[in-house]
Amino acid sequence: MPFRLRDGAVLPGDPLYRRLRSTYTTRHSPALVLLPTSDSQVAEALAFARSTDLPLAIRSGGHGLSGRSSNDGGIVIDLSSMKRIEVADRRRRLVRVQAGARWAEVARALDPHGLAISSGDHGNVGVGGLATAGGAGWLARSYGLTIDRIRAATVVLADGRIVHTDADNEPDLLWAVRGAGDTVGVVTDFTIEAIELDAIGIAQIAIEVDRRGVGLQRWSEHMAGAPRELTTNGILGSDGRSHILQLTAVASVGDPERIRSLIEPVARLGVRALSVTAQLGRYSMLVSAGHLHPNLGQQRSTTTNALFPTLTADSAEALMQVTSHPLGPLVQLRSLGGAVNDLDATATAYPHRDQQVLAIVSAFPPAGVRELGLASRPLWPHAGGAYRNFESHPTAATVERAYGASSERVRLTALSYDPSGVFAD
Repeated sequence: MPFRLRDGAVLPGDPLYRRLRSTYTTRHSPALVLLPTSDSQVAEALAFARSTDLPLAIRSGGHGLSGRSSNDGGIVIDLSSMKRIEVADRRRRLVRVQAGARWAEVARALDPHGLAISSGDHGNVGVGGLATAGGAGWLARSYGLTIDRIRAATVVLADGRIVHTDADNEPDLLWAVRGAGDTVGVVTDFTIEAIELDAIGIAQIAIEVDRRGVGLQRWSEHMAGAPRELTTNGILGSDGRSHILQLTAVASVGDPERIRSLIEPVARLGVRALSVTAQLGRYSMLVSAGHLHPNLGQQRSTTTNALFPTLTADSAEALMQVTSHPLGPLVQLRSLGGAVNDLDATATAYPHRDQQVLAIVSAFPPAGVRELGLASRPLWPHAGGAYRNFESHPTAATVERAYGASSERVRLTALSYDPSGVFAD
Protein backbone atom coordinates (compact mmCIF):
# COMPACT_ATOMS: atom_id res chain seq x y z
CA MET A 1 0.00 0.00 0.00
CA PRO A 2 1.35 3.48 -0.83
CA PHE A 3 2.75 5.20 2.26
CA ARG A 4 0.47 8.22 1.83
CA LEU A 5 -2.64 6.02 2.16
CA ARG A 6 -1.65 4.27 5.37
CA ASP A 7 -3.06 6.89 7.73
CA GLY A 8 -6.42 6.55 5.99
CA ALA A 9 -6.51 2.75 5.87
CA VAL A 10 -9.21 1.11 8.01
CA LEU A 11 -9.08 -2.65 8.54
CA PRO A 12 -11.47 -5.06 10.26
CA GLY A 13 -10.96 -4.65 13.96
CA ASP A 14 -10.08 -0.96 13.75
CA PRO A 15 -12.35 1.33 15.83
CA LEU A 16 -13.67 3.10 12.69
CA TYR A 17 -14.43 -0.08 10.76
CA ARG A 18 -17.95 -0.58 12.18
CA ARG A 19 -18.98 2.90 11.04
CA LEU A 20 -17.56 2.47 7.53
CA ARG A 21 -18.26 -1.13 6.53
CA SER A 22 -21.95 -0.91 5.56
CA THR A 23 -24.50 1.31 3.86
CA TYR A 24 -27.82 2.45 5.30
CA THR A 25 -29.73 -0.47 3.77
CA THR A 26 -27.13 -3.24 3.43
CA ARG A 27 -24.48 -4.83 5.67
CA HIS A 28 -21.01 -5.64 4.39
CA SER A 29 -17.53 -6.78 5.39
CA PRO A 30 -14.90 -5.24 3.09
CA ALA A 31 -11.28 -6.26 3.55
CA LEU A 32 -10.10 -2.65 3.55
CA VAL A 33 -11.60 0.85 3.61
CA LEU A 34 -9.46 3.71 2.31
CA LEU A 35 -10.17 7.31 3.33
CA PRO A 36 -8.38 9.62 0.87
CA THR A 37 -8.21 13.34 1.62
CA SER A 38 -7.26 14.69 -1.82
CA ASP A 39 -7.72 14.00 -5.50
CA SER A 40 -4.17 12.66 -5.75
CA GLN A 41 -4.85 10.23 -2.91
CA VAL A 42 -8.01 9.06 -4.70
CA ALA A 43 -5.83 8.35 -7.74
CA GLU A 44 -3.35 6.43 -5.57
CA ALA A 45 -6.17 4.48 -3.93
CA LEU A 46 -7.54 3.52 -7.35
CA ALA A 47 -4.11 2.37 -8.53
CA PHE A 48 -3.63 0.29 -5.40
CA ALA A 49 -7.10 -1.26 -5.63
CA ARG A 50 -6.56 -2.18 -9.29
CA SER A 51 -3.26 -3.87 -8.43
CA THR A 52 -5.00 -6.27 -6.03
CA ASP A 53 -7.79 -7.60 -8.28
CA LEU A 54 -10.15 -7.34 -5.30
CA PRO A 55 -13.71 -6.04 -5.73
CA LEU A 56 -13.83 -2.24 -5.68
CA ALA A 57 -16.58 0.07 -4.39
CA ILE A 58 -16.71 3.87 -4.29
CA ARG A 59 -18.66 5.58 -1.53
CA SER A 60 -19.38 9.25 -0.94
CA GLY A 61 -20.44 8.52 2.61
CA GLY A 62 -24.24 8.70 2.50
CA HIS A 63 -27.11 6.23 2.32
CA GLY A 64 -25.99 4.02 -0.57
CA LEU A 65 -29.42 2.44 -1.07
CA SER A 66 -28.35 -0.17 -3.62
CA GLY A 67 -25.43 -1.41 -1.54
CA ARG A 68 -23.02 -0.92 -4.44
CA SER A 69 -20.99 1.53 -2.36
CA SER A 70 -19.60 -1.27 -0.21
CA ASN A 71 -18.72 -4.93 -0.71
CA ASP A 72 -17.59 -8.13 0.97
CA GLY A 73 -13.91 -8.99 0.90
CA GLY A 74 -12.93 -6.09 -1.33
CA ILE A 75 -11.72 -2.50 -1.12
CA VAL A 76 -13.92 0.53 -0.47
CA ILE A 77 -12.71 4.01 -1.38
CA ASP A 78 -14.67 6.22 0.99
CA LEU A 79 -14.75 9.95 0.20
CA SER A 80 -16.31 11.05 3.49
CA SER A 81 -13.13 12.90 4.54
CA MET A 82 -13.47 15.09 1.43
CA LYS A 83 -16.43 17.27 2.39
CA ARG A 84 -15.45 20.90 1.90
CA ILE A 85 -18.29 23.30 0.99
CA GLU A 86 -17.61 26.82 -0.22
CA VAL A 87 -19.45 29.61 -1.99
CA ALA A 88 -17.03 30.09 -4.87
CA ASP A 89 -18.87 33.00 -6.54
CA ARG A 90 -21.74 34.62 -4.63
CA ARG A 91 -22.77 36.88 -7.51
CA ARG A 92 -23.20 33.90 -9.83
CA ARG A 93 -24.45 31.69 -6.98
CA LEU A 94 -21.78 29.07 -7.68
CA VAL A 95 -21.06 26.65 -4.87
CA ARG A 96 -18.19 24.16 -4.82
CA VAL A 97 -19.01 20.98 -2.91
CA GLN A 98 -16.80 17.95 -2.39
CA ALA A 99 -18.42 14.58 -2.95
CA GLY A 100 -18.01 13.33 0.62
CA ALA A 101 -20.25 15.98 2.14
CA ARG A 102 -23.85 15.17 3.03
CA TRP A 103 -26.76 17.31 1.97
CA ALA A 104 -27.62 18.43 5.51
CA GLU A 105 -24.13 19.87 5.74
CA VAL A 106 -24.59 21.64 2.41
CA ALA A 107 -27.94 23.15 3.43
CA ARG A 108 -26.51 24.31 6.76
CA ALA A 109 -23.47 25.90 5.09
CA LEU A 110 -25.60 27.76 2.50
CA ASP A 111 -28.28 29.03 4.89
CA PRO A 112 -26.32 32.13 6.02
CA HIS A 113 -25.85 33.10 2.36
CA GLY A 114 -29.56 32.85 1.52
CA LEU A 115 -28.82 30.08 -0.98
CA ALA A 116 -30.03 26.53 -1.52
CA ILE A 117 -29.33 23.55 -3.75
CA SER A 118 -32.23 21.17 -4.25
CA SER A 119 -31.07 17.72 -3.25
CA GLY A 120 -32.78 14.57 -2.02
CA ASP A 121 -35.33 14.23 0.76
CA HIS A 122 -32.95 13.37 3.62
CA GLY A 123 -29.98 15.22 5.07
CA ASN A 124 -27.88 12.07 5.47
CA VAL A 125 -27.73 11.41 1.72
CA GLY A 126 -24.22 11.83 0.32
CA VAL A 127 -23.46 14.53 -2.23
CA GLY A 128 -21.49 12.30 -4.60
CA GLY A 129 -24.01 9.49 -4.97
CA LEU A 130 -26.96 11.80 -5.59
CA ALA A 131 -25.19 14.41 -7.73
CA THR A 132 -23.97 11.78 -10.20
CA ALA A 133 -27.42 10.25 -10.69
CA GLY A 134 -30.18 12.87 -10.55
CA GLY A 135 -31.48 14.52 -7.42
CA ALA A 136 -35.30 14.66 -7.32
CA GLY A 137 -35.77 16.61 -4.13
CA TRP A 138 -38.10 18.93 -2.24
CA LEU A 139 -37.58 21.81 -4.69
CA ALA A 140 -37.52 19.75 -7.90
CA ARG A 141 -40.32 21.52 -9.75
CA SER A 142 -38.87 25.00 -9.14
CA TYR A 143 -35.15 24.10 -9.28
CA GLY A 144 -34.92 21.00 -11.46
CA LEU A 145 -32.80 17.98 -10.66
CA THR A 146 -29.55 18.52 -8.81
CA ILE A 147 -27.62 17.43 -11.92
CA ASP A 148 -29.32 20.17 -13.97
CA ARG A 149 -27.39 22.84 -12.05
CA ILE A 150 -23.94 21.19 -12.13
CA ARG A 151 -21.65 23.53 -14.04
CA ALA A 152 -18.29 21.79 -13.51
CA ALA A 153 -16.74 18.79 -11.79
CA THR A 154 -13.44 17.13 -10.97
CA VAL A 155 -13.15 13.48 -11.96
CA VAL A 156 -10.41 10.99 -11.13
CA LEU A 157 -10.29 8.54 -14.01
CA ALA A 158 -9.45 4.85 -13.71
CA ASP A 159 -5.97 5.44 -15.13
CA GLY A 160 -5.22 8.00 -12.41
CA ARG A 161 -5.70 11.16 -14.44
CA ILE A 162 -7.38 14.03 -12.60
CA VAL A 163 -9.66 15.86 -15.03
CA HIS A 164 -11.59 19.12 -14.66
CA THR A 165 -14.71 19.14 -16.80
CA ASP A 166 -17.10 21.94 -17.70
CA ALA A 167 -18.99 23.14 -20.78
CA ASP A 168 -15.73 24.00 -22.55
CA ASN A 169 -13.41 21.31 -21.22
CA GLU A 170 -14.25 17.64 -21.72
CA PRO A 171 -17.97 18.39 -22.29
CA ASP A 172 -18.76 14.72 -22.96
CA LEU A 173 -17.42 13.88 -19.52
CA LEU A 174 -19.61 16.58 -17.93
CA TRP A 175 -22.60 15.16 -19.80
CA ALA A 176 -21.95 11.75 -18.26
CA VAL A 177 -21.29 13.16 -14.78
CA ARG A 178 -24.80 14.63 -14.91
CA GLY A 179 -26.71 11.39 -14.52
CA ALA A 180 -24.18 8.59 -15.08
CA GLY A 181 -21.16 9.85 -13.19
CA ASP A 182 -20.35 6.54 -11.57
CA THR A 183 -19.71 4.99 -14.99
CA VAL A 184 -16.78 7.26 -15.93
CA GLY A 185 -14.71 7.78 -12.79
CA VAL A 186 -14.65 9.00 -9.21
CA VAL A 187 -16.24 12.45 -9.10
CA THR A 188 -14.59 14.26 -6.20
CA ASP A 189 -16.17 17.70 -6.38
CA PHE A 190 -18.92 19.64 -8.11
CA THR A 191 -19.49 23.28 -8.93
CA ILE A 192 -23.25 23.75 -8.64
CA GLU A 193 -25.42 26.77 -9.34
CA ALA A 194 -27.58 27.46 -6.29
CA ILE A 195 -30.76 29.52 -6.08
CA GLU A 196 -31.64 32.48 -3.90
CA LEU A 197 -33.95 31.10 -1.23
CA ASP A 198 -34.97 32.59 2.06
CA ALA A 199 -38.14 31.32 3.75
CA ILE A 200 -40.20 28.51 2.23
CA GLY A 201 -43.62 27.07 2.99
CA ILE A 202 -43.71 23.52 4.34
CA ALA A 203 -47.06 21.76 4.70
CA GLN A 204 -48.10 18.30 5.83
CA ILE A 205 -51.29 17.20 4.07
CA ALA A 206 -53.04 13.89 4.66
CA ILE A 207 -55.87 13.00 2.31
CA GLU A 208 -57.92 9.87 1.97
CA VAL A 209 -57.90 8.47 -1.57
CA ASP A 210 -60.25 5.96 -3.14
CA ARG A 211 -59.32 2.36 -3.93
CA ARG A 212 -59.56 2.80 -7.70
CA GLY A 213 -57.00 5.61 -7.79
CA VAL A 214 -59.18 8.52 -8.86
CA GLY A 215 -57.68 10.64 -6.10
CA LEU A 216 -54.16 9.76 -7.22
CA GLN A 217 -55.03 10.66 -10.79
CA ARG A 218 -56.41 14.00 -9.62
CA TRP A 219 -53.22 14.67 -7.62
CA SER A 220 -51.07 13.90 -10.66
CA GLU A 221 -53.17 16.03 -13.00
CA HIS A 222 -53.16 18.90 -10.53
CA MET A 223 -49.37 18.79 -10.12
CA ALA A 224 -48.79 18.60 -13.88
CA GLY A 225 -50.46 22.01 -14.20
CA ALA A 226 -49.51 23.51 -10.84
CA PRO A 227 -47.24 26.56 -10.50
CA ARG A 228 -43.67 25.38 -10.37
CA GLU A 229 -43.14 26.93 -6.94
CA LEU A 230 -44.99 23.87 -5.60
CA THR A 231 -43.47 20.40 -5.17
CA THR A 232 -45.30 17.58 -3.38
CA ASN A 233 -43.78 14.28 -2.29
CA GLY A 234 -45.56 11.70 -0.22
CA ILE A 235 -46.23 8.21 1.04
CA LEU A 236 -49.20 6.17 -0.11
CA GLY A 237 -50.41 3.71 2.51
CA SER A 238 -53.29 1.43 3.38
CA ASP A 239 -54.58 0.10 6.68
CA GLY A 240 -56.81 -2.45 4.94
CA ARG A 241 -59.89 -0.25 5.19
CA SER A 242 -58.83 3.09 3.72
CA HIS A 243 -55.97 4.51 1.68
CA ILE A 244 -54.06 7.57 2.81
CA LEU A 245 -51.77 9.81 0.79
CA GLN A 246 -49.51 11.65 3.27
CA LEU A 247 -47.90 14.54 1.40
CA THR A 248 -45.20 17.00 2.25
CA ALA A 249 -45.88 20.07 0.12
CA VAL A 250 -43.06 22.58 -0.32
CA ALA A 251 -43.63 26.07 -1.70
CA SER A 252 -40.42 27.81 -2.72
CA VAL A 253 -41.80 31.21 -1.70
CA GLY A 254 -41.95 33.05 1.60
CA ASP A 255 -45.25 34.90 1.25
CA PRO A 256 -47.92 33.30 3.49
CA GLU A 257 -50.81 34.18 1.17
CA ARG A 258 -49.03 32.70 -1.83
CA ILE A 259 -48.19 29.58 0.17
CA ARG A 260 -51.84 29.21 1.18
CA SER A 261 -53.00 29.54 -2.43
CA LEU A 262 -50.61 26.78 -3.49
CA ILE A 263 -51.38 24.36 -0.67
CA GLU A 264 -55.15 24.60 -0.20
CA PRO A 265 -56.09 23.06 -3.58
CA VAL A 266 -53.95 19.99 -2.79
CA ALA A 267 -56.00 19.27 0.33
CA ARG A 268 -59.15 19.06 -1.81
CA LEU A 269 -57.88 16.36 -4.18
CA GLY A 270 -58.91 13.27 -2.22
CA VAL A 271 -62.11 11.82 -0.84
CA ARG A 272 -61.54 14.04 2.18
CA ALA A 273 -58.75 15.92 3.89
CA LEU A 274 -57.66 14.30 7.14
CA SER A 275 -55.17 16.92 8.30
CA VAL A 276 -53.41 20.01 6.99
CA THR A 277 -50.64 21.87 8.80
CA ALA A 278 -48.28 24.49 7.38
CA GLN A 279 -45.38 26.62 8.52
CA LEU A 280 -42.70 28.94 7.25
CA GLY A 281 -39.18 27.60 7.49
CA ARG A 282 -35.76 27.28 5.93
CA TYR A 283 -34.74 24.68 3.39
CA SER A 284 -32.33 23.28 5.98
CA MET A 285 -35.36 22.15 8.01
CA LEU A 286 -36.17 19.61 5.30
CA VAL A 287 -32.66 18.17 5.05
CA SER A 288 -31.83 18.63 8.69
CA ALA A 289 -28.50 18.13 10.43
CA GLY A 290 -30.55 15.99 12.79
CA HIS A 291 -30.61 13.40 10.01
CA LEU A 292 -26.86 12.84 10.18
CA HIS A 293 -25.99 9.40 11.48
CA PRO A 294 -23.61 6.54 10.73
CA ASN A 295 -24.86 4.02 8.20
CA LEU A 296 -24.80 0.60 9.83
CA GLY A 297 -27.20 -1.38 7.64
CA GLN A 298 -29.93 -0.43 10.09
CA GLN A 299 -32.73 -0.02 7.51
CA ARG A 300 -32.49 -3.22 5.51
CA SER A 301 -34.76 -3.08 2.50
CA THR A 302 -35.16 -3.83 -1.19
CA THR A 303 -36.30 -1.04 -3.50
CA THR A 304 -37.35 -0.50 -7.09
CA ASN A 305 -39.03 2.41 -8.88
CA ALA A 306 -40.85 3.59 -11.97
CA LEU A 307 -41.38 6.90 -13.75
CA PHE A 308 -44.75 7.85 -15.21
CA PRO A 309 -46.24 10.60 -17.33
CA THR A 310 -49.31 12.22 -15.80
CA LEU A 311 -51.18 9.35 -14.17
CA THR A 312 -54.07 7.83 -16.09
CA ALA A 313 -56.95 5.84 -14.65
CA ASP A 314 -55.01 2.65 -15.43
CA SER A 315 -51.63 3.69 -13.99
CA ALA A 316 -53.24 5.19 -10.88
CA GLU A 317 -55.19 1.99 -10.31
CA ALA A 318 -51.96 -0.01 -10.75
CA LEU A 319 -50.35 2.05 -7.98
CA MET A 320 -53.31 1.33 -5.73
CA GLN A 321 -52.93 -2.39 -6.49
CA VAL A 322 -49.30 -2.27 -5.40
CA THR A 323 -50.20 -0.39 -2.22
CA SER A 324 -52.86 -3.01 -1.37
CA HIS A 325 -50.59 -5.99 -2.02
CA PRO A 326 -50.37 -8.43 0.92
CA LEU A 327 -46.62 -7.80 1.07
CA GLY A 328 -47.40 -4.34 2.45
CA PRO A 329 -44.78 -2.41 0.44
CA LEU A 330 -43.84 1.17 1.18
CA VAL A 331 -44.92 3.31 -1.78
CA GLN A 332 -43.46 6.80 -2.13
CA LEU A 333 -44.58 9.30 -4.78
CA ARG A 334 -42.65 12.34 -5.99
CA SER A 335 -43.96 15.04 -8.29
CA LEU A 336 -41.69 15.99 -11.18
CA GLY A 337 -42.44 18.25 -14.13
CA GLY A 338 -41.90 21.98 -13.88
CA ALA A 339 -38.20 22.83 -14.06
CA VAL A 340 -37.27 19.14 -14.22
CA ASN A 341 -38.75 18.98 -17.69
CA ASP A 342 -37.25 22.24 -18.97
CA LEU A 343 -34.11 20.56 -20.29
CA ASP A 344 -33.93 18.68 -23.54
CA ALA A 345 -33.84 14.91 -23.16
CA THR A 346 -30.29 14.86 -24.56
CA ALA A 347 -28.88 17.57 -22.25
CA THR A 348 -27.82 15.13 -19.51
CA ALA A 349 -27.46 11.39 -19.11
CA TYR A 350 -30.86 11.41 -17.37
CA PRO A 351 -33.24 11.50 -20.37
CA HIS A 352 -36.74 11.31 -18.86
CA ARG A 353 -37.74 14.93 -19.33
CA ASP A 354 -41.36 14.11 -20.16
CA GLN A 355 -42.19 12.21 -16.98
CA GLN A 356 -44.29 13.67 -14.18
CA VAL A 357 -44.33 11.14 -11.33
CA LEU A 358 -41.66 9.02 -9.66
CA ALA A 359 -43.00 6.04 -7.70
CA ILE A 360 -40.58 4.28 -5.34
CA VAL A 361 -41.56 0.88 -3.93
CA SER A 362 -39.72 -0.76 -1.03
CA ALA A 363 -40.07 -4.09 0.79
CA PHE A 364 -38.52 -5.14 4.06
CA PRO A 365 -37.13 -8.46 5.36
CA PRO A 366 -37.97 -11.24 5.09
CA ALA A 367 -39.23 -10.10 1.67
CA GLY A 368 -36.57 -9.68 -0.99
CA VAL A 369 -36.07 -9.11 -4.70
CA ARG A 370 -38.47 -11.80 -5.87
CA GLU A 371 -41.31 -10.73 -3.58
CA LEU A 372 -40.86 -7.07 -4.45
CA GLY A 373 -40.84 -7.91 -8.15
CA LEU A 374 -44.16 -9.70 -7.86
CA ALA A 375 -45.74 -6.91 -5.81
CA SER A 376 -44.59 -4.14 -8.20
CA ARG A 377 -45.45 -6.02 -11.41
CA PRO A 378 -48.66 -4.02 -12.11
CA LEU A 379 -46.58 -0.85 -12.62
CA TRP A 380 -44.41 -1.86 -15.54
CA PRO A 381 -46.96 -1.79 -18.40
CA HIS A 382 -47.51 1.91 -17.60
CA ALA A 383 -43.97 3.05 -16.73
CA GLY A 384 -41.96 5.44 -18.89
CA GLY A 385 -38.56 4.77 -17.38
CA ALA A 386 -36.82 4.61 -14.02
CA TYR A 387 -34.49 6.54 -11.74
CA ARG A 388 -31.21 4.76 -11.20
CA ASN A 389 -30.51 5.44 -7.52
CA PHE A 390 -33.75 3.90 -6.30
CA GLU A 391 -32.92 0.44 -7.60
CA SER A 392 -31.50 -2.03 -5.07
CA HIS A 393 -30.49 -4.71 -7.54
CA PRO A 394 -29.32 -3.19 -10.83
CA THR A 395 -29.50 -5.46 -13.86
CA ALA A 396 -29.06 -4.82 -17.56
CA ALA A 397 -32.85 -4.32 -17.77
CA THR A 398 -33.02 -1.80 -14.91
CA VAL A 399 -30.05 0.15 -16.27
CA GLU A 400 -31.76 0.28 -19.67
CA ARG A 401 -34.93 1.62 -18.03
CA ALA A 402 -32.91 4.25 -16.18
CA TYR A 403 -30.93 5.55 -19.15
CA GLY A 404 -33.52 4.99 -21.86
CA ALA A 405 -32.62 6.94 -24.99
CA SER A 406 -29.25 7.86 -23.41
CA SER A 407 -28.17 4.23 -22.98
CA GLU A 408 -25.90 3.98 -26.00
CA ARG A 409 -24.23 7.32 -25.38
CA VAL A 410 -23.67 6.39 -21.73
CA ARG A 411 -22.08 3.12 -22.83
CA LEU A 412 -19.80 4.76 -25.39
CA THR A 413 -18.78 7.58 -23.03
CA ALA A 414 -17.98 5.10 -20.28
CA LEU A 415 -15.94 3.05 -22.72
CA SER A 416 -14.02 6.15 -23.75
CA TYR A 417 -13.09 7.22 -20.21
CA ASP A 418 -12.93 3.78 -18.59
CA PRO A 419 -11.91 1.34 -21.34
CA SER A 420 -10.92 -1.35 -18.82
CA GLY A 421 -14.36 -1.31 -17.20
CA VAL A 422 -13.11 -0.53 -13.70
CA PHE A 423 -16.37 1.27 -12.86
CA ALA A 424 -18.69 -1.02 -14.82
CA ASP A 425 -21.58 -2.59 -12.89
